[in-house]
Amino acid sequence: MTPEMGIIWEVTFWEFLFVTVILGGGGAWMIGRSTALTWSGWGLLAFYLVLLALAVRFIHFALFNGTFFLPVSTFGTGLYYGIIDYIVLVAIAAAGRTVVRKQQMSRQYGFLDRQAA
Repeated sequence: MTPEMGIIWEVTFWEFLFVTVILGGGGAWMIGRSTALTWSGWGLLAFYLVLLALAVRFIHFALFNGTFFLPVSTFGTGLYYGIIDYIVLVAIAAAGRTVVRKQQMSRQYGFLDRQAA
């Protein structure tokens, strides 16, 4: 595949959608869900997402001829698209964490949702 080098995707939109949003996003959702279920902090979520973003960047590199952090000549491009991947994954993980935390709070403190009669 020849790279299109868009602002958000490196090779093609469909490759970005499949690898970053669907595959990586599924993992990010589960990371957000697990940190909410274990009442872990946002720092642990951010650390896990760094590892996931590295894995997503490697999949872009290995399967779709994207850039990675090595060789040094492609470091800047790989870092840019790695940050884009990280931002997308943070948004998905935050959504997953928020959904699960909302369910936990409404189950634990359900009396707060009731209207005064």
